[in-house]
Amino acid sequence: MTKLNNKTTYTYAVGRRKSCVATVKLFAGKSDNMVNGMVFDKYFPGEHGAITLLKPFIVTDTKGKFYYVAKIIGGGKIGQLDALVLAISRALKKLDEATYKPLLRNAGLLTVDSRVRERRMVGTGGKARRQKQSPKR
Repeated sequence: MTKLNNKTTYTYAVGRRKSCVATVKLFAGKSDNMVNGMVFDKYFPGEHGAITLLKPFIVTDTKGKFYYVAKIIGGGKIGQLDALVLAISRALKKLDEATYKPLLRNAGLLTVDSRVRERRMVGTGGKARRQKQSPKR
């Protein structure tokens, strides 16, 4: 835990997915969840984001006990959401490893999805797997 302005303590964690990096400061108490300076509901509109993001809190039975401030860089919305969920799960694990780690591990929330975009190869016409057309005869 780290102190912020000698008043508030928070837990810091990083989550990554595809080309996204999410850094999270997890605070105890109640307040608005902020992502890149915006309220979470404005940054990730729709039900999918809210349901996915609440998973770590539901699994550990800490819904309403914590709030977070997150900064996410790169990628698209789905990758950003997955990176944020991983970062929150890691922050919760840091708080109480003996209690929360098995719960988060069994729910699959600490598993890193390491798939990234396949980079293009030379001579493939700008695509990763495209090959030159072979002659007919």
